[in-house]
Amino acid sequence: MNTADDQRLDQKNDCAPDAPDRHARDHDVVVIGSGFGGSVAALRLAEKGYRVLVLEAGARYEPGDLPATNMRLRRTLWLPRLGCKGIQRMTLLRHVLAVSGAGVGGGSLTYANALYRPPEAFYDAPQWAEVTDWRAELAPHLARAERMLGVTTAPPGTPADGVLRETAERMGCADTFHQAPIGVFLGEPGTTVPDPYFGGIGPDRTGCTRCGACITGCRYGAKNTLPMNYLHLAQRAGAEIRPMTTVRTVNPLPGGGYAIRTERSGAWVRRRRERITTTQVVFSAGSIGTQTLLHRLRDTGALPSVSGRLGALTRTNSEAIHFIQNARRPADFTEGTAITTAIRPDPDTCVQAIRFGHGSNLMGALATLQVPAGPPLRRVLAQWRTPRRLLAGTGMRRWAERGLAFLVMQSLDNSLTLVRKRGLFGARLASTQGPNPNPDTIPVALRTAEIAAEVADAQPSMTVTNLFNIPITAHLIGGCVIGASERTGVVDPWQRLYGHPGLHVMDGSVVPANPGVNPALTITALAERAMAHWPNQGQPDPRPPVGSAYQPLPPIPAGAPQWDTERNTQ
Repeated sequence: MNTADDQRLDQKNDCAPDAPDRHARDHDVVVIGSGFGGSVAALRLAEKGYRVLVLEAGARYEPGDLPATNMRLRRTLWLPRLGCKGIQRMTLLRHVLAVSGAGVGGGSLTYANALYRPPEAFYDAPQWAEVTDWRAELAPHLARAERMLGVTTAPPGTPADGVLRETAERMGCADTFHQAPIGVFLGEPGTTVPDPYFGGIGPDRTGCTRCGACITGCRYGAKNTLPMNYLHLAQRAGAEIRPMTTVRTVNPLPGGGYAIRTERSGAWVRRRRERITTTQVVFSAGSIGTQTLLHRLRDTGALPSVSGRLGALTRTNSEAIHFIQNARRPADFTEGTAITTAIRPDPDTCVQAIRFGHGSNLMGALATLQVPAGPPLRRVLAQWRTPRRLLAGTGMRRWAERGLAFLVMQSLDNSLTLVRKRGLFGARLASTQGPNPNPDTIPVALRTAEIAAEVADAQPSMTVTNLFNIPITAHLIGGCVIGASERTGVVDPWQRLYGHPGLHVMDGSVVPANPGVNPALTITALAERAMAHWPNQGQPDPRPPVGSAYQPLPPIPAGAPQWDTERNTQ
């Protein structure tokens, strides 16, 4: 059914064209996506008395159902039309390969647990610095997010820590070596205890076994994923979560509110199409998912007033992933949580060593011998000038034990612009370079891998996509950024969508600048701040109308909080 038909049907079926009662709609708020932003929205709105429905395109996984290794492709990769309903989605664009999460809990299922506060420069980014004092406004919400996500310090002493420490010494930045802040219940390894975070109303937790398998999904219940905190409490407060549900359209209704049309994710037949009505909608499908949906809705006329800035300032966190692979002597880099330590080779750069669990050798299929920057053909030829090194630096056999990844992130002001283009197989997102082009090679990343390889008696490697100057990012952000007006942003400082009252965005797409560190905590804090200013159900909204000048407002306490993160009480 096309968009015009959808709109006519919505008008025909709208049972309350004039200021409908809230119960004339199926739900008060529908949240599209269940990652860091969507989970915050689900909990905080349920606490404030709203009838909340969370629509998640991915599957619901209990810890024991997660893949034992990333070689279990059906539970690792998200390719639902091919029968793969796993937790990791890969999106190839012209200028980047973006890796993101899928499933109830979004990116928290597959992220590496690192929960950093953004650096000082982040608050002064020109995109939003003029709006308010973001340092002051975000501070209490960063603290609240840390308490909710159970931030602690990674335990020291793993083999990977030793490699990174000596690498830092050789790079002249040994004083920046530090243990990372992570979201893991360390506890007694392998021992299950009653909820240690929320006064007993959360799920039981099991102490971390330091198996290194965080990125493939924690099968023990030690990782502080969103189903262990925000989503668990949201359901307890009355929110409904509906997995394997893909949103196709969002259409305004004549009397206010929206009609959402959904279908079963990945279905070829028996799509189980459904129409859901709601008063408000929160887009929380991650930068790729939210942009894909909003571009389609704007271009097909369903939401024609979405800002023309949609897709601009899409960022990769100025990121690169490189590897070392030990082929000369036994090594086992799997011990520990996914990330335990980090260094700063310069003020704009953060480097973290990342490990995978035993048997998770899939990244070996993407690794190839590292060569200097240059045009793709020159890089390919450079590899084959040393075939012995090429063969020694590649291969999947015992890659997780022999291989170590280095995640390099920078807080530089570079970006892409995502647009919607039609091709032979339909419309899809495509990338172009932004005003300050996104780098295809990061020199400090090449240098880090080379030095770390010397330290570990290993080969430096990079991804196959790097041969073609396409970096990998696990942190695609931006594209629906916060701005003072629709001329500069897609959402206002309260994260309300310009042009369409009742629509909001709560995910990484609103982040206005590269933080240069893992952005999960920042995304969570931004959502906490936005939710703190929603009124309780039935109460007047103190926020000025969308498009008005920004003015600071005090937060509005929830009418029925599940857990008071300030007082640590129910």
